[in-house]
Amino acid sequence: MLRCVRNLAPLTLLLALSGCRVALSTFNPHGPAAHRIATLSWVMTILFLAVSLVMWILFAYAFYRRRGSLAEHEPVESGGGEMWIAIGGLIVPFVVLTALFVAGLSLLSDFPIPSARALTRAQMAQSMKPDILVIGHQWWWEIHYLNDDPTKAFTTANELHLPAGRPVNIELESADVIHSFWIPALDGKIDLIPGQSNYIRLIASQPGAYAGQCATFCGVQHALMRLLAVVQTPDDYQAWLENQRRPGAVPATPQAEAGEQIFVSTRCAQCHTVRGTSANGVFAPDLTHIGTRRMLASDVYPNNNAYLEAWITNAQSLKPGCKMPDLPQYSGVQLTELVAYLRQLK
Repeated sequence: MLRCVRNLAPLTLLLALSGCRVALSTFNPHGPAAHRIATLSWVMTILFLAVSLVMWILFAYAFYRRRGSLAEHEPVESGGGEMWIAIGGLIVPFVVLTALFVAGLSLLSDFPIPSARALTRAQMAQSMKPDILVIGHQWWWEIHYLNDDPTKAFTTANELHLPAGRPVNIELESADVIHSFWIPALDGKIDLIPGQSNYIRLIASQPGAYAGQCATFCGVQHALMRLLAVVQTPDDYQAWLENQRRPGAVPATPQAEAGEQIFVSTRCAQCHTVRGTSANGVFAPDLTHIGTRRMLASDVYPNNNAYLEAWITNAQSLKPGCKMPDLPQYSGVQLTELVAYLRQLK
């Protein structure tokens, strides 16, 4: 019995942690596209429940009705009942599925997604010029905020910021395998295909934090390839953009200064970028403003000192198979200094 309790403890902890996250739900829309999808989802759910209820009533009637004896019933070969089979097995499913199919086509036509293969670059620039480029990696999201002025463009990771009430065009690409971009509170799913660009237009109706997820199996850590969409008022969003365009904060304490030296002189700088320093790695998330992000490891763990220390020293125990290597070589003092430096990058 005690062994069973010990075996269930990790599952209990996982469920507790999942309860603290922003929920993924199609039935909690916060944008016009999501409202249309939610409406169709409710219709499908109600139809399913209604048909299921009718079927259970029929099953109960057939089970509990007076049966009589074999002598009172006609032989099986005498026929009868074919009409009910045709109605329940063919006509009703055909009508229900056809109605849902037509409703789905109508919904797709209301939210067209242009294809890079169907449009030239000039046509794409005119019809759906992207504001943001999202690149899916195993297992994290690289996010580029585009601008005609290259000095105003910048890169972040795993946390997508959007202005409330304004349409935002997003270009989607994959760096490795097929991924799927899905923020159910804002819109439907769209695939990221290697070698091809797809596009989606997001409109969030009100500020808030909305969970996203890769919705196509993409490897061992697919379930932990999460995304957080942070919707802000237009003024707050503009202020956030201005802050993100700045280089990494200059360390203000001796501890953070020591942490910066550790960061730029070790393996960290080979993979990560912190603008304003010599660290310019391109293989892992840009950390220029990591101190402003709510979560770590693609929206899996809270961004605090304890989890950041654990992620640096033993990432494989938190997200097995990820590209972040374990770095156990840092002493306690060095690790504290490194975390102090990263936490003040705001």
